[in-house]
Amino acid sequence: MAIIEPSTADWRIGVLFSRSGATGVTESEHFFGTVLAIEEINARGGVLARKLAPIAYDPKGESSEYRRLATHLLIDDDVNVIFGCSRSSSRKAVLPVIERNNGLLWYCSFYEGFEYSPNVIYTGAVLNQNSMQLAAYLLRNKGAKFFLVGADYIYPRESNRVMRDMVEQHDGEVMDEVYLPIEATEAQLDEVLRDIAELRPNVVFSTLVGESARMFYKRYRQHGLDPRDIPIASLSMAEEEIRLIGAELCEGHITAATYFNSLDNPSNKHFVSLWHQRFGNKPTSTWSEMAYNQVHLFALALERTGSLDTAKLVQSAHAVTFDSPEGLLAIDAENNHCALTPRIGVCRRDGQFDVVWEGREPIKPDPYLSTFGFSEFWLS
Repeated sequence: MAIIEPSTADWRIGVLFSRSGATGVTESEHFFGTVLAIEEINARGGVLARKLAPIAYDPKGESSEYRRLATHLLIDDDVNVIFGCSRSSSRKAVLPVIERNNGLLWYCSFYEGFEYSPNVIYTGAVLNQNSMQLAAYLLRNKGAKFFLVGADYIYPRESNRVMRDMVEQHDGEVMDEVYLPIEATEAQLDEVLRDIAELRPNVVFSTLVGESARMFYKRYRQHGLDPRDIPIASLSMAEEEIRLIGAELCEGHITAATYFNSLDNPSNKHFVSLWHQRFGNKPTSTWSEMAYNQVHLFALALERTGSLDTAKLVQSAHAVTFDSPEGLLAIDAENNHCALTPRIGVCRRDGQFDVVWEGREPIKPDPYLSTFGFSEFWLS
C-alpha cells in the first residue's frame, strides 16, 4: 500500500522494504530510518522546494515480490529511484529490472561485495570494512578456533568463505561450518548448539538472520555456553534485535558494524533525538542509521542535479558528503560504494555496545577484495 499519493510537483521515490517475513524486524528498521529522513527533509521544505513523495510496498521477504513490486514502481508508478532490498537475494532479484529500466537503486545493507552496477548506490559496508577487522580482533583477543554458522543463501556463504580464508591465512582453525534454512527450527538450532558445546571453539561467527538468529542467541546459554568464554561474533546483531532477545542474554557477544547507538557525536545525538521523538523508545541501530543516511545523500545529490535522471544523480552522488551519525560519508566514484569507518562493539547488559575498537578514518570500499589479506588491520 502506498504511503502518499504524490502530486505532480513532488519528487516520486519508491520504498521497497519488507515489514513482515523472515527479516521483517531488520527491514522495518530500514523502513523507519528511510521514513525519518524523508520527513526531516520535507519538514525543511523538501529539495528545491519540492517534497519527497514516497510510494512504499511490502514484499514480505519474497524475492519474486521484490521483482514484481520493483517492476510496478518503475513502470506503473513512474518511479525512477528506489530505496530498498536488504538481503542479497532480494537485491539480485531486482537488479535486472532496475538496469533494464535505467532506474537507480539505493541499497543500504552491508553485504558480501563482488558486485558493481552503474544503477546501484551501495551505502552499506563490504567485507573489507567489517569482516576483516572482526577476524583480526577475534584472532588477537579471543583465540584461533572458530565455528561458523549461517543461513543458507549468498551473503552468509560468501561471508563465511572470506572469514575462513582470513582465519586460515593467520594460522587459525575453522572447526566446523554449518548452514541452516533462513527460518530454522528450534531443533535445528539446538543441534548446532550441542555441537558448539562439544567442540568448544574460541568464538562462534554467526551469519544467521531474522528470527533464527534471535532464537540462536536466546538458546545459547541454555546449552551451557557463556559469552565470556565463547562469544557469538556477528556483522548483523544490533540494538533492536538485542532488545527483542533480552539484553541480559546478549551481554558479552560481539558485533562489527560501522554504527552503534552509543556513538558520542553531535550528528548521532541529533539522529537519536529525532528517532525517539518519532518512534518512542525503540533504539537506533546500523539497520536504521544507514537507511537514514542514504536518503540524505540522495537529497544532496538531487539538489545539485534538479533531476531524477539516473546518470546525473549518480555523478552528483559522487560529489556530495554527509555528516552522518557514524561520521562523514562519501561515495567512491570508482565503484559506487561508501567509504566507511569500521567499529567493533561488545554488548552490555543494558543492550548498548561498548565500542572496543574503531578505525582511525573511513576505509575505502574494496568490494572485490583486490587487496585480500588484512595485515593492515591488525589491531594494537
